[in-house]
Amino acid sequence: MTRTSNRIVAAVTGAAVAITGTVTGTAAPAPPAYAAPAAEPALQTLALPTTSGATPAGTSFAAPGTARAGGTGLAVAPRVTKPFSLLGATWTDPQARLGGTVQVRTRAAADGRWSAWRTLESDGTSPAAPGSADAGGRGSTDPVWVGDSDAVEARVATGDGTRPLPAGLRLDLINPDADLPAPVAGTPSPGPAASASASGASDSAAQVGGGSVAGTGRAAVGTAVAVPPRPAPAVVSRAGWRANEAMVADPPEYTTDVQVLFVHHTATSNDYSCADSARIVRGIQAYHVRSNGWNDIGYNFLVDKCGTLFEGRGGGVDQPVLGAHTLGFNSHSAAIAVIGDYTGRAVSTKVRWVIAQVAAYKIGMYGHLATERTALVSSGGERFPAGTRVTFNRVSGHRDAGRTACPGNALYGQLGTIRGLAGGAPAGFKMARMTGATQVGAAFYARGPVRPLWTTTTPTALLNRFDVIVDGAVVASAPRAHRTTLLNLNPGRHVVTVRAYHLSGRAVSQTRALVVDRTAPTYTSGPAVWLRGGSLDGSVPIYLRWTATDPGGLRSVTLTRPSVVALGTTARAWAGTATPGRPTTWSIRAADRAGNTRTATVTRTPLLLTERTTARTGRWANVTGRGYFGGSALRSITAGSSMTWTFTGSSASLAASRTPTSGRLKVYVDGRYSGVVDLRSRTTSHRMAVWARSWPASATHTVRVVVQGTTGRPGVALDGLVLLR
Repeated sequence: MTRTSNRIVAAVTGAAVAITGTVTGTAAPAPPAYAAPAAEPALQTLALPTTSGATPAGTSFAAPGTARAGGTGLAVAPRVTKPFSLLGATWTDPQARLGGTVQVRTRAAADGRWSAWRTLESDGTSPAAPGSADAGGRGSTDPVWVGDSDAVEARVATGDGTRPLPAGLRLDLINPDADLPAPVAGTPSPGPAASASASGASDSAAQVGGGSVAGTGRAAVGTAVAVPPRPAPAVVSRAGWRANEAMVADPPEYTTDVQVLFVHHTATSNDYSCADSARIVRGIQAYHVRSNGWNDIGYNFLVDKCGTLFEGRGGGVDQPVLGAHTLGFNSHSAAIAVIGDYTGRAVSTKVRWVIAQVAAYKIGMYGHLATERTALVSSGGERFPAGTRVTFNRVSGHRDAGRTACPGNALYGQLGTIRGLAGGAPAGFKMARMTGATQVGAAFYARGPVRPLWTTTTPTALLNRFDVIVDGAVVASAPRAHRTTLLNLNPGRHVVTVRAYHLSGRAVSQTRALVVDRTAPTYTSGPAVWLRGGSLDGSVPIYLRWTATDPGGLRSVTLTRPSVVALGTTARAWAGTATPGRPTTWSIRAADRAGNTRTATVTRTPLLLTERTTARTGRWANVTGRGYFGGSALRSITAGSSMTWTFTGSSASLAASRTPTSGRLKVYVDGRYSGVVDLRSRTTSHRMAVWARSWPASATHTVRVVVQGTTGRPGVALDGLVLLR
């Protein structure tokens, strides 16, 4: 509803009917004692008789109870009444405009204090649709919630000083607690908690759950995935706010669809307590039925300043119920009224969410987006005569359809934001991760069931559902509060898409590749231990060699024994050492991207065969020193001198000394020439592995070395042969 801009320029005229007594002057009587609410009247009426004729323009209201100098009437004196909490002014002809101003003030029942003067706002003629159950009745101002009161004072002025006020003008006082139906068991009580649910403010605490989808990820032929029902807004039902169904004479009427949501405000004070919101809604229902003469409350929905949403006119939240709210355009529309005055005060974020949710729900139900525009044909009104085709935003203000400032400048300025919330796609939507899977690049790898997890910044209340699509087929449909579902897919490569549906019907998707791999990596070779060159002083240098593969790709290869070393996925060898004379076990664990692992182990013992155990030819001399194994070695400067070792093992390395004057050796393996080893170095080093050879498996082999007799440096010193068993 709206605030008018008529100037108060006429004489103050009228009278009031005393309910329990008469008060002289301006003295406020003590609050009366009265019976329990059930015994009180639901409606009290106070006649406001008017006078006709010209009055001087620009004259202000007279003080209560005093004669206006030069005028023709008195202000209405205070009158004691039975309890009431809501009031308005009504008149006989619903097609007549007020054409003037009615102001009231009321006395609080609790402490006897009088309120400031309030102007009763009028939107013009009755918004009831011609021919509907609401047609006829009385014209009225918007009702005003005044809280628990027991006395009233009124003053009236014409709008231009010449026209008479409408006939049958009266004050209607409503007690919303009279004729109150018994509460329905299990009915949620309205309050801030309900508003949080309705607005989606609890989105950060959205439950995590969902069903399990087994098999290939494709829906079985002939089996439809169960889709959650389209969620209705969280609403305090008529039973919840204790609507008086006994006063509703006729069954609800329906239009064919909802193409536009008209946003109203009740143009009442914003200082009410949200604990009284259900009483306010009951009061509005009583006013619309008992005072206006309508069949039921006019609005389809109401929302208080805390964001609690109330079901309005009966007939079903999910049905296109014909209301009485927007003159000329009640068909093909629905209306939501925000309780309060939003001329200069914007509604809260929660209230914006609730209005957007109702818009998305009601308009989206018929395949429309709240961001669109559409045309409606007027059934008749002051601004748009019958038959006029008018284009509206699908979320429009009351003022777009009539001569009114409703829903107030501040709220009207927020409708663009509300349209965006109601008609937009889910915002900030992303598939954050997959529990049970490892992400490598853009793809996920898993060996068992996975849970895709998704997030969105759109409030849950504005969402419809989430569909999970695997390889092009919908395999699960999760309710709007869920943020995951369980997938148990067959091995292979899959394409997983999560599609988020806004309540408006718009959707966005996120797609990821998922490889399900339940096969562990394989070792095509190794692990094997080979001797290598290096110092033999206290340890034996070795190479650990392997080749691990996996069709889906390796994630890691790790040495786990005798120490922990990350080897990398591309390495094929690792240089380490072993303790001579003791068995050493090496373990490698290969893990693929899906998390499957396979461990392979090899154990080897390094042994030293000294030069004393060989078959020798030529001339060899014994040399001593702490740098040699056992304190001695054999040295030869004679070309052709040889040493031969016969052993069983899988790898062998030759132990010798390197000096600046050392010569060369020829090496033969199993009777075949293997190459030349030059023992010269810049520095002197003893116990050095100067040559090595390995075989795929342990076997008996012969290694023979022959002194080459290099010119100028013919000498070589040999310290033994190291082998692996």
